[in-house]
Amino acid sequence: MCGMPQQPPIRSTPTRPRRPDASMSLLTNVMDHSLDDGYAEAAARKKAAGDSGMPKTLRAKLGLAAGLVLAALVVTVGAAQARVAAPVVAKEREELVDRIDRETEAADKLEDSVDELRADVSARQRAALKNNGGNADSDLAGILSGAVAVHGPGVKLVVNDAKEAASGGDGNPRETSGFSDTGRVRDRDMQRVVNGLWESGAEAVSINGQRLTALSAIRAAGDAILVDNKPLVPPYTVLAVGDGQRLSTRFQNSADGLYLNALQESYGIRTGISVEDDLRLPAAPSVTVRTAQPSIEKSEKGTS
Repeated sequence: MCGMPQQPPIRSTPTRPRRPDASMSLLTNVMDHSLDDGYAEAAARKKAAGDSGMPKTLRAKLGLAAGLVLAALVVTVGAAQARVAAPVVAKEREELVDRIDRETEAADKLEDSVDELRADVSARQRAALKNNGGNADSDLAGILSGAVAVHGPGVKLVVNDAKEAASGGDGNPRETSGFSDTGRVRDRDMQRVVNGLWESGAEAVSINGQRLTALSAIRAAGDAILVDNKPLVPPYTVLAVGDGQRLSTRFQNSADGLYLNALQESYGIRTGISVEDDLRLPAAPSVTVRTAQPSIEKSEKGTS
């Protein structure tokens, strides 16, 4: 035994006990360090700043108070400017109203003066026609020109808007003229009525007491009908002197009479025609001719 070599005893190094979750090192690391160091550091700085600085609620209150003060300042400045400008605006408005009143009064006076002058011219024209020998030619000229009042048999035609004038529909041909109400009488309707009466044999025509002449015009201003620039109010009463029964028949059978009948059936425009024994038409306000001159025949020049 003594001859056998002695081997040193083998020493085993002590080892730490192995954790059961050693194989799940990533999950363990996440569980042990749930908050990243950077986030933790930032949170610490924020907390330190909050503790050392002004409370958040106090800062919000101060900001709101500053905004209210600024808004109040703006309102105060605006009110002050309005108070300063109010007297100036009121004065300008008063001056404008006074000017409008003066101009309106002046226009009314001028219109009255024009009416007086027209009446004087008409009276002088009628006097000149009467003093011109009273021959048939002068009487005919006065009747045809509208310079003298006339009376005689004829027809009375009344044209009125529909009882319930309705707004036009889509694709309505009467809408193309710009009018919004198809149940109202238009200027072109009255033009066709008058032209139809002339064509049917009328010798003198008036609308609502307004005598028509060769210089008369029927126009529209908005939805109003003007005859010689004077507005008319419905119903429109048209008086036409002529052979009463014959004039009525010819007009109703004419294209313009049928057009008026179509307006009545399609749009409810009210019409009525009657034969009268004696109609009285006034003279036209004035008939002023500035350019036309009577033509003198050569034979007349030779004998003069």
